[in-house]
Amino acid sequence: MQHFFHLTARTTALVASLAWVGLCGTTAVQAKPFKWSSASDIPTLDIHSQNNALGNGVHAAIFDSLVYYNSKTFKVEPKLATSWREMSATQYRFNLRKGVKFSDGSPLTADDVVFSLERSRAKTSNFNVYAQGISRVAKVDANTVDIILSGPNPVLLNQLTELRIMSKAWAEKNKSVEPKDAKTKDENFAHRNAMGSGPYMVKEWQPDQKLVLVKNPNWWGWSEVPTNVTEIIYTPIKNEATRAAALLSGEIDFVLDPSPQDLGRMRSNANLKVVDGIENRTMFLGMDQHRDELPGSNVKGKNPLKDVKVRKALYQAIDMDTIHRVTMRGLSQNTGALVAPQVNGWSKGVDTRFPYSLDASKKLLTEAGYPQGFEVDFACPNNRYINDEEICQAITAMWAKVGVKAKLRTLPLVTYFPMIQRYEASIYMLGWGVPTFDALYSLQSLTRSVGTGGDGNYNVGRYSNPRMDYIVDRVKTETDLPVRDRLLTEGLQLSNDTVSHIPLHNQVIPWAMKKNVEVVHRPDNRLDWTLIKVN
Repeated sequence: MQHFFHLTARTTALVASLAWVGLCGTTAVQAKPFKWSSASDIPTLDIHSQNNALGNGVHAAIFDSLVYYNSKTFKVEPKLATSWREMSATQYRFNLRKGVKFSDGSPLTADDVVFSLERSRAKTSNFNVYAQGISRVAKVDANTVDIILSGPNPVLLNQLTELRIMSKAWAEKNKSVEPKDAKTKDENFAHRNAMGSGPYMVKEWQPDQKLVLVKNPNWWGWSEVPTNVTEIIYTPIKNEATRAAALLSGEIDFVLDPSPQDLGRMRSNANLKVVDGIENRTMFLGMDQHRDELPGSNVKGKNPLKDVKVRKALYQAIDMDTIHRVTMRGLSQNTGALVAPQVNGWSKGVDTRFPYSLDASKKLLTEAGYPQGFEVDFACPNNRYINDEEICQAITAMWAKVGVKAKLRTLPLVTYFPMIQRYEASIYMLGWGVPTFDALYSLQSLTRSVGTGGDGNYNVGRYSNPRMDYIVDRVKTETDLPVRDRLLTEGLQLSNDTVSHIPLHNQVIPWAMKKNVEVVHRPDNRLDWTLIKVN
């Protein structure tokens, strides 16, 4: 197969430079638990309910996918599928690994794969964007599955890395055939329970308190991996100082998101080590460009955010150099693009920011008819991204200088994401990682008009542009890679020109851990559970 994974030399070099960290030996050591933390809890155990990076990373410990990225090369490699071939431009055949069992001992078959991939396309699924292009999934025999496409798809394998496989029988028995709807409080059994074929299985989950995973003795791959971890204990700790104290005291082994202000102490502690890497996640602000009047605004009868001059004025009033230096303490990479440099379609040209200028911002607001500014709702998470609340507080103060009175409200991850997906925020913060390392994923999710099959699934400002829709739809099936790359870059530039969003920065992710912990730092900010060692 060809053209499934398109990395530039720049990306390859970056991935290689980030790949192995903290490795100091491969001698066998006794099995130990791995205790880790970050600011927020996973939102659900249902693998198709919420497309959340932290949750997806944890799900990868419990459920296998057909293919997955190699943590050292970031090339797609076999998992549940041992091989695959192109039967035609729109039909791919996957041969399944034989002898795979779920953690309850039941065999995994083609029926489970067909069920899971079709479940990812359900109306209540947040994973339609990964199933983009899939028309149907067909069982050939017990160990063979065909994926039928609606048109050629050059990034199918990349998408499949995020489509994990669950037991059809388990889902039917436990009334979880449909994914939990992330927009509602209704729950299915799969929201709080899980049974997969991955290396670990759920022993206990107390939301916002503790998640305990234990070794799955039925996992097919134990003889091939170096990890000595038999128990994984995750404790979400929202408070930055408390999270740092837990690592410094030895209570936990690893922190996924240490705060910039605590890194100095951690770097100087002889018992700890800190590893930095650029994540393929871009932070930005989205804006409601759909409603005719914004709730809570003093502007009545119209929506200021529909005016590109207003959106650009908000953009140019944000001093990203100050946020980079003061709020992020240098641990960010200012960006003018909707994707990070590791993502196919990025170029230096699309990464150029509009200049920070209060005068330009005031002029644009005056031209748009708001010389005194206006009031607007501004929503941000407070436990999802590095210094998310602090960034929004800084932006609120900057906007006040041009008369825009942003009424900031901050919410925890578990309530924030369902809220913005119900279109209840006028301006909102979002961080978007790109698991496919291809800008189609971002453009389709964030800038394509809201539709079906993953179109606009996180376009919660409901931006709509006919040219953007054309570009996204064309890229979905374009197999001429130079043409495809040009279209992706055009889409990113169109996003800039129309200020579909306000890009802020790419996250730089420092991981902090005890000296005796060995991990692989990945640009998707995800732990590879099979490579962790605690010496």
